[in-house]
Amino acid sequence: MKKIFAILLALPLLSLAQKTAKTYDLLLGGYTGTNAGKGIAVYRFDTQTGTVNFLNQFEGVDNPDFLAITNDSKFVYSCNVDPKGAEAQVSAFRFDKTSGKLELINKQPAGGINPVHIILDKDGKNVMISHYSSGSLTVLPVNKDGSLGPVSQTIQYTGSGPHRNQKGPHVHSAMLADNGKKLLVADLGTDHINIYNYDSKKQQPIITENATAEMTGPGDGPRHMEFSPDRKFLYVIQELSAFVRVYKYDNGKLAFIQAINMMPADFTKNSAADIHLSPDGNFLYASNRGGANNIVQYAVDKSDGKLTFVDKFDVSKAPRGFTIDPSGNYLLSAGQEGNTINIFKIDKTNGKLALTDNKIDIPQIVCLKWVSVD
Repeated sequence: MKKIFAILLALPLLSLAQKTAKTYDLLLGGYTGTNAGKGIAVYRFDTQTGTVNFLNQFEGVDNPDFLAITNDSKFVYSCNVDPKGAEAQVSAFRFDKTSGKLELINKQPAGGINPVHIILDKDGKNVMISHYSSGSLTVLPVNKDGSLGPVSQTIQYTGSGPHRNQKGPHVHSAMLADNGKKLLVADLGTDHINIYNYDSKKQQPIITENATAEMTGPGDGPRHMEFSPDRKFLYVIQELSAFVRVYKYDNGKLAFIQAINMMPADFTKNSAADIHLSPDGNFLYASNRGGANNIVQYAVDKSDGKLTFVDKFDVSKAPRGFTIDPSGNYLLSAGQEGNTINIFKIDKTNGKLALTDNKIDIPQIVCLKWVSVD
């Protein structure tokens, strides 16, 4: 009788363990061609063990460098760089998360040159593409069948900055805030974060004039942005200065809090890239390329958003993109030039990274996205 009672008591615990043992599809975007990848690769990832298994690969588009996935995981969108500098394309796919298979629906001209980021709005009605070389942001509508319509809106930026890489505007990323009602756009070329009103239900234009434009430090080069889980603080990585800037965010307005350098003062080869918070918001990680090739870890003070340096970790060469799995157990860093994705176990008590024996050997990956399978 005691044994039966003990088993009954253990059943809820076993059920809880099964619910937390999540499996995800990992979608990888990057560059194709000589000495590069073959398209969008899909792997199965176990968040309990950190093991990966290849599922599928789609080879029908060139240079699918960045990806966006609908909330229901049925459709995937990639921006496709033209290697000769012509107008880019954007591709729409159906996605089967069970098999990892992608099926091309259609392609459209992306309306700009050298796209480096793509997002979907909250309702999955539009994709927005950040174009580095043309210094523009374009919007394409998503049809009910997942296909893409032609460009419906273009925002063209102007201006420059003091750094040699800031001869013109370079839009590098965009993200939505305030339940999809605000749009933040980082322009690396002019050191600005532009904030717009956004309404997918409006007649054109759905993006209206910016309510505010926050300037970072001269020559910073704002690149990627990350909100704290409570959406009160915004963290922006600066490619050219290798600073992380912290802002308080409130209804479309930014208030500067802190700037913290990722590198020693005498280090000149900065090329900061990606930035992510742990799911619990306790730690922030930022990647730096150049001669550094590492990921820097900070502790987060949730009361005021400020960062404190904790440690740095060597990774495969040119960590342009990295990701933390949704369970917060592992960090995966893609070495674009090292042609390896390192898989680190995260110690959730102190946030530190421990390199595992698991890895993915694949060239020229810059974007990593998750889809829940179970």
